[in-house]
Amino acid sequence: MSNDHVTEDGTRKVVVVGAGLAGVRTAEELRRAGFDGEIVLVGAEEHLPYDRPPLSKDVIRGERENTTLRPREFFDEQRIDLRLGVAVESLDAAARTVVLVDGTSLGYDELIVATGLRPRRIPGLPELAGVHVLRSVEDSVGLRADITPGGRALIVGAGFIGCEVAASLRACGMDVVLVEPQPTPLASVLGTEVGTFVERLHTAEGVDVRSGVGLAELRGEGRVTGAVLGDGTEIAVDLVVLGIGSVPVTEFLEGSGIELDNGVVCDSVGRTSADHVWAVGDVASWQLPDGGRKRVEHWTSAGEQAAVLAKALLGAGGDRAAQVPYFWSDQYDVKIQGLGAVSAQDTVHVVRDDGRKFLVYYERDGRLVGVVGGGLPAQVMKTRAKIAAGAPIEEMLAPTS
Repeated sequence: MSNDHVTEDGTRKVVVVGAGLAGVRTAEELRRAGFDGEIVLVGAEEHLPYDRPPLSKDVIRGERENTTLRPREFFDEQRIDLRLGVAVESLDAAARTVVLVDGTSLGYDELIVATGLRPRRIPGLPELAGVHVLRSVEDSVGLRADITPGGRALIVGAGFIGCEVAASLRACGMDVVLVEPQPTPLASVLGTEVGTFVERLHTAEGVDVRSGVGLAELRGEGRVTGAVLGDGTEIAVDLVVLGIGSVPVTEFLEGSGIELDNGVVCDSVGRTSADHVWAVGDVASWQLPDGGRKRVEHWTSAGEQAAVLAKALLGAGGDRAAQVPYFWSDQYDVKIQGLGAVSAQDTVHVVRDDGRKFLVYYERDGRLVGVVGGGLPAQVMKTRAKIAAGAPIEEMLAPTS
């Protein structure tokens, strides 16, 4: 490795841009794998790195304030130079330097991109109080402050965030209208069969689910008071949450020569198209064992990728893909869990459905590629080895004696 950016004592320097879960876990895994050089962890937010899944649940409901991943002392003990409140502005891959928005230039031996996502916005909407997105702790606290029991909330987008927020707002006593342009909630990621189960769950909890329709217009003077849906329906609202997905934070990589395609294009261990630059977490599109690529926007995948990347960076892990992807989503009293890189285009086999709990197998080319269940954790988790092995679907569906 070049000595252009070794530290004064001759050790190597790793810079991690993005201090969310993926960035923190990667720094931890580097230390765990024996890396003794300098680690700089750069975060755009001023908070200590924190966990995001509770933001759409516990934090909104006022049940939890602190979701910090590690105390400040941890970073000091692990000799991780934590630089918060400053985003990365540009990268010069040839010179191996990143420039931060405050003008600081950081040289590196290895750079790890873990900048995550930002929420999508709907172009043309007026700037009105009471209209929220959800990504940061400030977003969650701001939404919580707007909750009025007995008021009406409009949630635009029935993906994981939209569904979780709908459940949280119902728990807080709000009437909720959930609109989704797709045929069902979660249809684009889990297919319409599972989406139908999720829609049924929300309907049973009193949510007004309107599938096949989106948002056309917001109304109000200074603060949102109404909305017009794509079918022309007008509704009065007290707050609006836009949950229409997120986009990778990659603007600083434009012009760097690093390949981008709905995120940072990586091989199966996180290497990008530029030497000494890696990517991990929500922003990274890793190569899958079947040759495809996918960004996996789930908590456990970030940690698994971090372990794989750290070993590969240190030359100890070999070329191997991360483990079977796992995700979960808490909605009311039902934990929806999934294993595998499932697709809405897969063939779906409903194994169990009792009206609230359900279990579904996903088939591709005659093989089991994933399982999604609601309220059935043991039945989901026991399929991990079968998914990893690509078990024939007939074997999974065969009646047991």
